[in-house]
Amino acid sequence: MIPYPAIDPIIFSVGPLAVRWYGLMYVIGFAAGWWLARRRAARADSTWQAAEVDDLIFFAAIGVILGGRLGWILFYGGEQVIADPLTIVRIWEGGMSFHGGLIGVVLAVVLFARQRQRRFADVLDFLAPLPGIGIFAGRVGNFINGELWGKPTDVPWGFIVDPAPLYPVQKAEAQNLCERFGVDPCVLHVHASQLYEGVLEGLVLFVVLWLFTRKPRPRLAPSGLFLILYGTFRFLVEFVRVPDANRGYLLFDWVTMGQILSLPMILLGVILMAWAYRSQQASGNYGAKQLATAS
Repeated sequence: MIPYPAIDPIIFSVGPLAVRWYGLMYVIGFAAGWWLARRRAARADSTWQAAEVDDLIFFAAIGVILGGRLGWILFYGGEQVIADPLTIVRIWEGGMSFHGGLIGVVLAVVLFARQRQRRFADVLDFLAPLPGIGIFAGRVGNFINGELWGKPTDVPWGFIVDPAPLYPVQKAEAQNLCERFGVDPCVLHVHASQLYEGVLEGLVLFVVLWLFTRKPRPRLAPSGLFLILYGTFRFLVEFVRVPDANRGYLLFDWVTMGQILSLPMILLGVILMAWAYRSQQASGNYGAKQLATAS
């Protein structure tokens, strides 16, 4: 098995100001999304302008941060916030919900689309291939923080997590898991479910959607594929990921909150894909080329 590296979650600090890996990963994610969007907008057949891309990424970033935090409070962290209200602003300690962030982005897209007089569905389709790198970066941030570990395992690619050499946040997470699983002395052998999610929900999702959207697709097909892939990957990884202690298993001793939130994504994605290919509506994201080149 692989020893878990004791990487300090704080990159450097100057007085009370600390720059953390978790925050840097969000910056990397937004920067990657902006760069990819600019590349797509620069295509000869694109109807997007560079200035529009800049504004869209700003809207999306606000939606991700506010929605992700509020979603975490609603779905997972309500008890922690009640016990310590300052938890709301301590984002650097983790506590972001992808599903909440997705809702936040959808609301941000509604505002952007109205302001720029674009079709809501077209803006969603333009965004669909962009978040994968950011999702991967965010899960690497979870790994460095030593949070969201998977279940105990003896597979050779599992990680050995010994709290002794770890930094405070990592150590606290490991000790909490030891208490939950009754491991004494406290040395864990667990799945790195953060990295599983990073690879599947991040890199694989990005590659598939980027290739899929290289040519025009029917309106809402990219959005539908995004929902199907993310929802499916998240549902599967939840089988090896340890559910939040204050939620546990919600049904049948195996269904988690993450799975319950992912099922509607999969269903909606299938509906959108079926509607897209049945209606064959041309996307407003392309000018010269349209569905004549799509399949």
